[in-house]
Amino acid sequence: MKNEILKVAVVIPCYKVTKSLKNVIEGIGKEVTAIYCVDDKCPDESWKIAELLAKKDSRVHVIRRELNGGVGAAVVSGYEAALEGDAEIIVKIDGDGQMAPHLIPNFIKPIYENRADFIKGNRFYDLKSVSGMPFLRIFGNSMLSFISKLSTGYWKLFDPNNGFTAIHAKVLRLIPMEKLNKRFFYESDLIFRLSILRAVVKNVPMDSVYEDEKSNLSIINILLTFPYLHFNRILKRIFYNYFLRDFNIASLYLIFGSFLSIFGVWYGINSLIELSSNNQTASAGTVMLAAMPIIVGNSYLVGFLAYDMQNTPTEPVHLDLND
Repeated sequence: MKNEILKVAVVIPCYKVTKSLKNVIEGIGKEVTAIYCVDDKCPDESWKIAELLAKKDSRVHVIRRELNGGVGAAVVSGYEAALEGDAEIIVKIDGDGQMAPHLIPNFIKPIYENRADFIKGNRFYDLKSVSGMPFLRIFGNSMLSFISKLSTGYWKLFDPNNGFTAIHAKVLRLIPMEKLNKRFFYESDLIFRLSILRAVVKNVPMDSVYEDEKSNLSIINILLTFPYLHFNRILKRIFYNYFLRDFNIASLYLIFGSFLSIFGVWYGINSLIELSSNNQTASAGTVMLAAMPIIVGNSYLVGFLAYDMQNTPTEPVHLDLND
């Protein structure tokens, strides 16, 4: 990779990472031309560590937010600074030491070679890489990954909340960053908005590191907020891609499949209630009239999912964007 012709910036949101931030910054290689450490009103004053390092490394820039806005808000502040600095590729890495800085070239390469617009880490590529991950994290990530596939349309992606990412600056400029979720859902929200742009998104293998790290992400918060947020994005993505921007055979599959399935369930429930109130048993005809629409409707819905899986973007959009 010809690093001299490429401006690569790294964004590091800093919140309670005083023990690990120094090692993370010092581990970033020469392929990176600028490092933006965003202090999200950290009570531990992580920014002081970054400022000390900035005296020795001119690439390090410290951004101090006046209010704690959440990890998403901190990343957006870093993205905006990187764009102002004319970065061509922007990498986001956490300051807690879970993400190895020496892997940054692996994240840059697919974008540099025009094979992707956005790269994200995947800790699940190898069983050995997740051997130290708590079971609840594995199970939770598996469930979230499936829901994320539905809400984004990127069916080959896994580990959606992994924050080790890289994005082409041209594509990032198209993202309405003021609308991105400001908290822990921002990774999934960003991928959803990339899907609306038809950007090419790919995984890069990475190892997981879980030592003394304590996650700031609450399981209760995930259970209370993530399902609604993902469902909201599912509806938006389907509307944008299959009704507003295009109307094709998959759109018809979804319409007829949904109608027939809902009709079959409605008819079956109403028939059951009516028969129960009259102490009657359902005839074969009644059962078939309820079952057939459900069977046919589900077949149409499976057809829609099959089409959606094959509709993943393959051509990077940054190639068609002007500087």
